[in-house]
Amino acid sequence: MTTSISTIVGELFISGDESFITEVTLEKKELTGSNPLLDSAKSQLSEYFDGTRKVFDLPLDLSKLTSFQKKVLQCCAKIPYGETLTYKDIALLIGNPRASRAVGNALHNNPIMIIIPCHRVLAKHSDGGFAFGLEVKSKLLKLESGQK
Repeated sequence: MTTSISTIVGELFISGDESFITEVTLEKKELTGSNPLLDSAKSQLSEYFDGTRKVFDLPLDLSKLTSFQKKVLQCCAKIPYGETLTYKDIALLIGNPRASRAVGNALHNNPIMIIIPCHRVLAKHSDGGFAFGLEVKSKLLKLESGQK
């Protein structure tokens, strides 16, 4: 099933079943309905954009990812609200210090944006990249830093 929510970064499409969230994306999807878990995801995302939620509590399905991608995204999911790490930091934390570029690629393929906060990972001397554009990444980082 897929539902959506309107946000400051555009319409987010949330997909999943009764057990897991499988995707949160800005890529347009056909709306096919909702269920209690998707309703909870919408509610938690709304609270995030209102500035009242800093941690998500949702079951996520990462089963279609490689073990490396899972490691990267699980590490990324632990970055606290309002804080950032670099691609190099993530590579070091997962025990693969030469994998900064591979970390970036894994983050680019994050199927569950915002809930797995890949926007909190920066390059050493810049914002780095973001699958949905640097303007979206900038808005998310500003939201978390309390800027409007």
